[in-house]
Amino acid sequence: MSTIKNRKLQKQQVIHEEDKTFLQNIGVTRTVERPREESDIQLREDRIGRYFRKYLNKFVFVEFSEEFMAKNKAGDLMRGVPIPLRRKEVKEFAGGEGIDFLVLAENMAWVMGCDPHFKYTEKYCAILRKLYNKKLEEGMLKEGRDAAEQGEMDNACIHFRAALCMQYDYMHAMYSYARACRVMYENSRNEEYIGRFKAEALDWFELLTETHPRFAMGYYYLGYSYLNMGLYGKAQLAWQSFLKFARNSKDRKEINKRLTQIAHPVTIEDGCLKIGNGRYEEGIDILEPYLQSQFKDWWPLHYYLGRGYVQAGRTGEAVAEFKKVLMTNGSHLETMRELLAIYEEEDDRENIRKYSEKIKLIEDAQTAEQAKLLEATQKESKKLEEEESAPIENPESFDTSDVDDYQKEIEAEKKHGLRKAKTKKKE
Repeated sequence: MSTIKNRKLQKQQVIHEEDKTFLQNIGVTRTVERPREESDIQLREDRIGRYFRKYLNKFVFVEFSEEFMAKNKAGDLMRGVPIPLRRKEVKEFAGGEGIDFLVLAENMAWVMGCDPHFKYTEKYCAILRKLYNKKLEEGMLKEGRDAAEQGEMDNACIHFRAALCMQYDYMHAMYSYARACRVMYENSRNEEYIGRFKAEALDWFELLTETHPRFAMGYYYLGYSYLNMGLYGKAQLAWQSFLKFARNSKDRKEINKRLTQIAHPVTIEDGCLKIGNGRYEEGIDILEPYLQSQFKDWWPLHYYLGRGYVQAGRTGEAVAEFKKVLMTNGSHLETMRELLAIYEEEDDRENIRKYSEKIKLIEDAQTAEQAKLLEATQKESKKLEEEESAPIENPESFDTSDVDDYQKEIEAEKKHGLRKAKTKKKE
């Protein structure tokens, strides 16, 4: 850990304020500026690296001779840097057959992608930049997309992560990596795996929209990520941003339909938040009309109304709402605790005993279930970390047209901006 922290500090010391980009010059800036240690894959927490480090066992690390380095364009950067070789390549190299440097580049990409915090990741990036400039990260991206199309999602993720090691804000890689993480958690049943990949996908979709705020498809997938978590207000904001920048009429039609579908859930969520923040009268006014709507059986509506009624001193109505919650969600502990607090206030001993016993039974059952689930999850996680993943059947298409269209649009605006600048100079 101390080595990683030292590397973070060293890297931060050499970061200078970047020149303004074209988009910044025309008034489109990042929506959020995160600290570099939160946006650079070499510095940020690696939630999912544990599932890729198993592939490092395929490599041995060797240092090349002075003779080899003298012939190589990046030889000066390779001194004292162990280079990864697969076991078969070690035999070939020892037998004098030599190794194509593209093979070494691919090996370095695998190591960086498996573990961006690897001790020599920065050195590998420097070597590869010297040899290939920006072409190599584009190659890594293509390798990743080809793998994703075949359902080889570990392979895909590793290459996208390697491309992000080369350029931490590379839009194509950010987009593809977030989408790959999404595919991976959707095809798993392991709770810990799902949780880690879901958090990674969400964070990178957020980071993508913050870093490249005009790229519509970032908002498209971010909206669905929020919807998947029941965050209707955030999904609405993401999709409204999508509509500002999207050009594809089919996608716009789809998202307009989604926005219509979540309009009432957004309002209900707002009412719940107001009650949670102590603005209970406002929250009650928003939520009460929904008691006669299609959402009347949605238990969170009754739970938050119950809390609002408690704060408003309407105890009888609160009890009625809390009991409606338990009719559809019979083991909801927070509701039982609310009822217990009311009965304790009223000194209703029968109901105090009843709900105290219920709470104890559910807590004990949940503790036993969590222990059982944790044990099963740990076994499955260990298996996932040790075994190579099988290709996913019917993988999601990683068509590049979304990004390509965006890139063409930016290039067109850039040319238009340059033309305007030239015209002004002539004047």
